Order: sequence, then C-alpha cells, then structure tokens
Amino acid sequence: MQLAIKLIFAQVGIDQIIDNGTATSQSIAEGWDKQWLDLLQNNTSNNLYGALTNLGIFFAVGTLLFFMIQFLRDLLSYEYTRPISALIWPFIVVLLLSNSAKGSMLSSLTLGVRNFLNTVNQQVLVTADANKIYQQALNMSVAEEVAGSFLRPCQSLTGEQQSQCFVKASEKVNILWQKYRNIYGNKSWIIRLQTKVDNIRYGTGSVSEASFNSLLGSTVQTSIKNFLVSLQYAFQNLIEASMLLIAALGPIAVGGSLLPVAGKPIFAWLTGFLSIGIAKISFNIIAVLTAAVIVNGPGQNANVDPDLMWFIIFLGILAPILSLLVAAAGGFAVFSAINNTASLVKERI
Repeated sequence: MQLAIKLIFAQVGIDQIIDNGTATSQSIAEGWDKQWLDLLQNNTSNNLYGALTNLGIFFAVGTLLFFMIQFLRDLLSYEYTRPISALIWPFIVVLLLSNSAKGSMLSSLTLGVRNFLNTVNQQVLVTADANKIYQQALNMSVAEEVAGSFLRPCQSLTGEQQSQCFVKASEKVNILWQKYRNIYGNKSWIIRLQTKVDNIRYGTGSVSEASFNSLLGSTVQTSIKNFLVSLQYAFQNLIEASMLLIAALGPIAVGGSLLPVAGKPIFAWLTGFLSIGIAKISFNIIAVLTAAVIVNGPGQNANVDPDLMWFIIFLGILAPILSLLVAAAGGFAVFSAINNTASLVKERI
C-alpha cells in the first residue's frame, strides 16, 4: 500500500505525479520480492543466507555437547521417558539446516510463511480497500496542497498579472481534478475543492480569507505533510527490512535450539517473525479503517471543509506505534502458546 506522494509536491505534470507514484510503488514491492528470493532461494550455498546457515550448523555442533550432557543426565534420572522425547530436537535441527543450491528446508518454510502473511495482508487490503479508500483519503489530504502549490505564486501578483496567473494555475489543477475523477468518480470532495479553486479564480462566490489562506497553504505545511507521508512509507519499508533480517537469522536460532533451556531460540525467532507480520497487517487495517471514516464522512459532503492534517499525523506517527503495540501483544500470546504446546507435547511423549 504505497503511493510515492512525495512526488506530488514537485513541479511536474499531473499525469507524471500519479503514474510515477504507482510505478514507484510497484517497483519497490517487486524489489522486496526479488530480494527475498535472492536471499532465501537462489544459490543459497554461496550467498549471505548460506553463510548464516553454516554459522547455524557451527552453533548446532557446539550446542550438541551441552545437549548430550543434559541427555545423559536425564537418561540416568528419568529412566528413558524424557530423554527419548528430547531426541527429536537433533533430527529437527539437521532437517532444517540441510542446505542445497535451492535452499534448505528452513529457507523454504520461511519463504512460505512470508508468502502466507503477504497473502493474508493482500486479502485484507482487497476486502477492506475495494474502492481505493486509503489512496482516496490520502489524496484528499494532500489535494489542497497540490492546488495551493499552483496557486501560491499568484498571491503576490495584482491586477491582470494575477488573473493570468490564476488562469494558468487553474488549467493545471483541472487536469488533477479530471485525473481524480477517472480514478474515483465524481466525488463530493473533488467538487468542493474544484469549486473553491474556481471561486478564487473568477472571484465569485464566498471564499473567506481563512479558506483562501488554507488552500494556498505554506511551504512549511507542505514540507510537514511531505515528511509525515514519507515517514509512513519508511515504516512500511522498515517492516519489510525487519522481516528479511529476522528470516536471515533463522539458521542461528535453529542452531542454538539444542541448548538445554526451557525457551528454545527457534520459538523466539518464530515469534519475532510472526510479530512483524502482525505489525504489517495491523498497520494496513488501521490505515484502511481510518481512511474509510474520512471518505465515508466528510468526503461525501461537499459543504464540509475538514482539516485532514490529523490523518497525516495519524498515519505517519500514531498508526505505526499502535501497530507495534498490537504486534508486541500478539507476539507475547504466540510465544506463550508455542511454549505451552511444546511442554504439553513433551509430557505426552
């Protein structure tokens, strides 16, 4: 869910603004997909993941000594019951870390879990954002800034020069309104903004000085919105980078799982991986639901002139924090469930 809005403040053609944003978004998504395949599937014998797998094997061999000591102690104390159930761990470690040119079983499982999380995330977006609600709310929030960037140079002019400036600026802005209509239809918020621009251009209707100044905005306000929009995209890319980092450290977690401790490193690793996935899904759910409030509320009323700065602040700062809190709580629940299940299975075997 990315649309390079930072380009929207540049003095380029409107078609370039929207089309380049979509192309950039698709290019970034394809770049992450390719990076996952290159790291976890393509030639893993010689790449970074292969080196980390070898390190995981080294850890496994080192921790095997501690495992055998604990195994012998349990063998003498519990008369075969617990030692036999513990023997499953060396087999699991060997199975997961067995590497080949096409990757190990661990890399295939990691890639499979990532694809599953992405599928769930995509289903959430398709279901909740069927009418491009998120993109529409974001464009509602920055549309005034775009129109203001074209009208702002006319503010310092007077007389005929100002009139000519308004004519040229309105021609550019009308291209934007038409582009929005082609994507979203003839929405009330588009009509409201177009009416406001036309009133300024022709000097008709009642446009208060506050509304006029709000439409023209300022370079500081534009820079703040630009920064906050970029901040949320940085968070989304940070999520992808975090998932990839945790995936790359999987062999080390598996290799350390032979240590005779209650909480296996592989459980902590799996919990961290799932938690990042929960954060990604949570952020998109929060963003889409909040966008729906804007689109279905003030977006449907041409007489309402809302200040949507709060939406940009919410997406750039508050939504990432909230999604991380939800992920932390979900991760704790997942870790507890995995540990309890492992203990139950160990007692039954």
